[in-house]
Amino acid sequence: MVDVRKHKSNTANRKVVMGLSGAALAMLALGFASKPLYDAFCRVTGYGGTTRVAEQMSEIVTERAIKVRFDANVASNLGWTFKPEDVAITVKLGQNALAYYTATNDSEYPIVGTASYNVSPIKAAPYFSKIECFCFTEQRLEPGETVSMPVLFFVDPLLAEDTRLDEIKTITLSYTFHKVERPSEKPNTAVERQAQLKKLEAIDLEIPKQTNTPANTKNNTQINQQGRG
Repeated sequence: MVDVRKHKSNTANRKVVMGLSGAALAMLALGFASKPLYDAFCRVTGYGGTTRVAEQMSEIVTERAIKVRFDANVASNLGWTFKPEDVAITVKLGQNALAYYTATNDSEYPIVGTASYNVSPIKAAPYFSKIECFCFTEQRLEPGETVSMPVLFFVDPLLAEDTRLDEIKTITLSYTFHKVERPSEKPNTAVERQAQLKKLEAIDLEIPKQTNTPANTKNNTQINQQGRG
């Protein structure tokens, strides 16, 4: 009788373990299957340190200044040199700013790369918005090619309303370039990059009328733009 009960108990335990294992595998598979949805969620919410993507430029600038540091990394198998042109710049909340990274293909063959990105501290990520960025598309570099890659961004004035962020004086924008093993049919090449660079450098980045009241501002309001100095 005892052996029968023990056998039933062991069987029940195995079923529980198998059920939990199956659920874990299912969740893992779902995670891979829904990666585009997860990435989109991160871009919209700033979850996990992912910066937000703004459709239009900031409209209002406040007096509060914040330093933005630029960090660059490459995967070990990429064969590129990648670095920011400026280590850091200081901007005011709401100010549209243009920063540049430089990438060089150090190999003897064309390579397509794509950049992942995040902001630290993580709690500042929902307030960091990118309008244009080389990280939005795959980048193809020819052997020995060196390119300038711009990123147009602003730090949302609403950051000033979040008391948790009062102590933040510096935000770090970090990129890591990875090799694309199966590139898309149309990665960015020199022609597309030159057109984008010309477009962004033609922007007039005058600081708009300033206000100390960030309330009721919108991330996606179009304004005059500022070009490279």
